[in-house]
Amino acid sequence: MSALTATLRHDKSLAAGAVIVAFFVVMALFSFIWTPHNVGVIDADARLAPPSLAHLFGTNHLGRDVLSMIMVGARTSIIVALVAVGIGMVVGVPLGLLAAGTRGVIEDAIMRMNDVVFAFPALILAILITAVYGPGAINAIIAIGVFNIPVFARLTRGAALPIWTRGFVMSAQTAGKSRFQISLEHILPNVAPTLIVQATVQFSLAVLAEAALSYVGLGAQPPAPSWGRMLAESQTMVSFAPWLAIFPGLAIFLFVFGLNQLGDGLRRRFDPHRIVGAM
Repeated sequence: MSALTATLRHDKSLAAGAVIVAFFVVMALFSFIWTPHNVGVIDADARLAPPSLAHLFGTNHLGRDVLSMIMVGARTSIIVALVAVGIGMVVGVPLGLLAAGTRGVIEDAIMRMNDVVFAFPALILAILITAVYGPGAINAIIAIGVFNIPVFARLTRGAALPIWTRGFVMSAQTAGKSRFQISLEHILPNVAPTLIVQATVQFSLAVLAEAALSYVGLGAQPPAPSWGRMLAESQTMVSFAPWLAIFPGLAIFLFVFGLNQLGDGLRRRFDPHRIVGAM
């Protein structure tokens, strides 16, 4: 704990990123048990109310409390991004380890498959998926998750290849360990710091992707609050109700900014040049 405190104290961007991300995570968790107002209730008498003590961030065109919607929207963004990045890591990391450990035809097949997936950005994948199964958060998760697979596969392969030439790996091969054992016991621990940093970066991109998909109507569907859809619904009311765009826009900006600061701090903390091979 003292080492972590010292690191945060010396790395201001890492500390700032950690605080911002922690704030949004706590807010999302808190939304499960309490919000200032019920986000499912429509209050016609309070529609388009400006920020006040009763509604700190104002209300939307249906009288729903904007602060409460942002709190629940944080939950939606975090869950979608977390599961999508998890899919990318669970599938992509083993593929990258397999490509680096086998080489030859298997490696070429894996990397060419990644190239094919890269040709379809998350938004295009979402459009294809929703054309068949309809819009929704699950389909957004699938689209973003599939797009993350080649990212982690390429990164894992690129980070693992130099490690296969290290002396401790050759010693393990001489000792009779299989390539599968070496990948799990020696390669994966050495590439893990790089993967952690990339996961933070991909998490911020997944938050933006979820907001973009919701903005065009392909993400979480009403009545579930979503930051992207809140921005989309505010388009025609910005001139007389600017808070409808300002607050969800700030939420997206601050959360992504915090994730980027956290990622930059972790990148410095886990500098690959300082990583020593695990024996």
